Amino acid sequence: MFLRLLSDVRWRTASPRWRSMSSSQNMTTSAEPPRISLPAQAQVVICGGGIVGTSIAYHLSKLGWKDIVLLEQGRLAAGSTRFCAGIVSTVRHLSIELKMADYSNKLYQQLEQESGIKTGYVKTGSISLAQTQDRLISLKRIASRLSVMGIPCEIMAPKQVAQLHPLINIHDLVGAMYVPEDAVVSSADVSLALANAASRNGVQIHEWTSISHVTVQKGCVTGVETDRGQIECQYFVNCAGQWAYELGLSNEEPVSIPLHGCEHFYLLTRPLKKPLESNMPTIVDPDGRIYIRSWQGGILSGGFEKNPKPIFTEGRNQLEIQNLHEDWDHFEPLLSSLLRRMPALEALEIMQLVNCPESFTPDMRCIMGESPTVQGYFILAGMNSAGTSFGGGAGKYLAEWMVNGCPSENVWPLDLKRFGALQSSRTFLRHRVMEVMPLIYDLKVPRWDFQTGRQLRTSPLYDRLDAQGARWMEKHGFERPKYFVPPGKDLLALDQSKTFYKPDWFDIVGSEVKCCKEAVCVIDMSSFTKFEISSTGDQALEVLQYLFSNDLDVPVGHIVHTGMLNEEGGYENDCSIARLNKRSFFMISPTDQQVHCWAWLKKHMPNDSNLLLEDVTWKYTALNLIGPRAVDVLSELSYVPMTPEHFPSLFCKEMSVGYANGIRVMSMTHTGEPGFMLYIPIEYALHVYNELMSVGQKYGIRNAGYYALRSLRIEKFFAFWGQDLDAFTTPLECGREFRVKLDKGTDFIGRDALMQQKQDGVCKRFTMFILEDHDTDLDLWPWWGEPIYRNGHYVGKTTSSAYSYTLERHVCLGFVQNFDEETREALVVTPDFINRGEYEIDIAGQRFQAKAKLYPFSSLFTQRRRKDEMELSGYHGK
Repeated sequence: MFLRLLSDVRWRTASPRWRSMSSSQNMTTSAEPPRISLPAQAQVVICGGGIVGTSIAYHLSKLGWKDIVLLEQGRLAAGSTRFCAGIVSTVRHLSIELKMADYSNKLYQQLEQESGIKTGYVKTGSISLAQTQDRLISLKRIASRLSVMGIPCEIMAPKQVAQLHPLINIHDLVGAMYVPEDAVVSSADVSLALANAASRNGVQIHEWTSISHVTVQKGCVTGVETDRGQIECQYFVNCAGQWAYELGLSNEEPVSIPLHGCEHFYLLTRPLKKPLESNMPTIVDPDGRIYIRSWQGGILSGGFEKNPKPIFTEGRNQLEIQNLHEDWDHFEPLLSSLLRRMPALEALEIMQLVNCPESFTPDMRCIMGESPTVQGYFILAGMNSAGTSFGGGAGKYLAEWMVNGCPSENVWPLDLKRFGALQSSRTFLRHRVMEVMPLIYDLKVPRWDFQTGRQLRTSPLYDRLDAQGARWMEKHGFERPKYFVPPGKDLLALDQSKTFYKPDWFDIVGSEVKCCKEAVCVIDMSSFTKFEISSTGDQALEVLQYLFSNDLDVPVGHIVHTGMLNEEGGYENDCSIARLNKRSFFMISPTDQQVHCWAWLKKHMPNDSNLLLEDVTWKYTALNLIGPRAVDVLSELSYVPMTPEHFPSLFCKEMSVGYANGIRVMSMTHTGEPGFMLYIPIEYALHVYNELMSVGQKYGIRNAGYYALRSLRIEKFFAFWGQDLDAFTTPLECGREFRVKLDKGTDFIGRDALMQQKQDGVCKRFTMFILEDHDTDLDLWPWWGEPIYRNGHYVGKTTSSAYSYTLERHVCLGFVQNFDEETREALVVTPDFINRGEYEIDIAGQRFQAKAKLYPFSSLFTQRRRKDEMELSGYHGK
């Protein structure tokens, strides 16, 4: 059957009639229209007239900005937008992506009426198929999130799928998820409708205008150079899609935008004998790697193959994106999958195989936000084949960012600053997108790691730790040990154990945790972001006092846990700062904060020649010596007493360890266990590590990894920046009042907001949940993002979770909110409100009872812990 269809396709592609039809599909307009002269200046210049660029123009004009110019090098919507499959789907794992898609769906629904342009919007619904139980679990996890957001969805049996879509073969299915509100549109027409509405609001749109580069002075956007002259502007938005990477590098001060193009295939058929209804549900078969939607009585079907073809490695090749070369051999696996899913297509005539470019990013999430190096330079690109679903919502959030200084939702997972320049290597991007594109439909399980672009940033101890059984994870390009496989274990089985249930590394991590609690462990934490801030006078202290919420005017050698807050009191950064001397400070921040934190500091620090900010991340190897015997190991190596009487908690001192001098030793860990952090100049790293392991043998020393760290920090109720903490979370909401000094005698960013919140009360509280009726061996494990129910009502979601080997229970952390049931207005959340509720955590549709705690340990667990181990030190989610 399949070979017969394929030979029929090849015969048609060779025929003259096919060639003429294909070429007509790809033709651009023969003549450029007359062009209106460009304005000499504007507030905003947007590059790119696809669905993303027109969405930003539309939303900026809605927010009151009128002096906007949109430039498109060809025709509007003639880039990858023209070739979009037009599916609007809210089936997303990531909360912010789900919200963007939901907003886009609602926007497109009313856009035709607002603009007067038909958009092809049809509410079809979507059915995501599951061929395996693991896939069904994944869909159930998404369904639980959709439901609490008010998006109707249903997990259904295969027979119900056949009732909704009679052409679907259901013999190999174990279930499916139906989302009735999902839709399809004509992406190009949506783009034109957005452009039309924006134009009515005063936006100027110029086609056939290419931008050569953006002019920058003193780190700020000042204008753009085009093939038709210069436009002065305050803001520039790069929505150039395929060309965003090249355009970013063409600036006087280059902007790194890590994305890369791949070919993306889908086919179009002629109408069925009985034409398919336009409102027939869209089918997504991730295990078969394909999607199918109704198209003009026939179908449109494409997918994400396992062996993608990267394109456009050099230069901006085309004025407008054309249909690329057909490649039926390459498409054959997807076509085979389509025929298995819809056998009735055997006799159907294929009209065209579309091969269009689509840009992908290193982590499958789009790129948005302001450049960390050029103020006023904003980016929205790299849509990973979801531009139609995300275009409306992403445009809204970026417009809010530009107008208000921040978006209305936490978009950190999409922020350009999650990447460093190191992720913009062409070779890295080419290899990574070949992995990323297939992963769009691959099963996402907990603790999953990319395989390409690895060993990019490594500690000097990497080879030594690797030889001792380290298994690695990557964060911000840095290799970090997850755990250490003991000799004799089956390494291959461990690497391949990807599951929603109890993982194979459970006992390994448990033994590392036990060693941290009873003896001593070494954890290589070199990936931490490390800055030094110094000045010739008192400027460093004055600036840091304004930027940080805690009081940094402490004696030399003392360490302060604090955060940088925004004007609303939310966390832009969570860190520890040691005062090295009167005029010099050492700042330790989360690994993925390196770019964001640097940009925030530079943006708010005065341009004072007496003030020096230096990134010293690469200069120091960081070792966490953790456990009750850490004091013995370090005392023996340094020949000085390391007891609390001689070396108090939260103290930093430069000292010798072994033969090495100038080691910054800090009496703190990031889990609450006793121990020390050692910041070692990299040339001494191997020596100090060897000495620690040698001397520590008699004390039972061993290596440990970040999974043990995760378990320890979560059972101690320590928040993790980027997961538990974000720009919308204040210290008062997460129990960190003690890290804020409202009366330190000087103003700081966010102080007014915190003062007001202290007076009004908080509307959400960070809470610990201990699962009570959960079987670790048999039940699904919590991950993050699980809905939290109080007395049967949804009140929030988990932000992180881990198994606590101390409590022998799973522990989840998350925020609890209180809403008026009628008005949905946020109400104050008091400790009494938390304590008097009955809680459940929803894991893939199954609810588990949980005990809520506002403090790390209550009387329920104190018998498990000695009093001297309960003093909390800081953890910043590195």
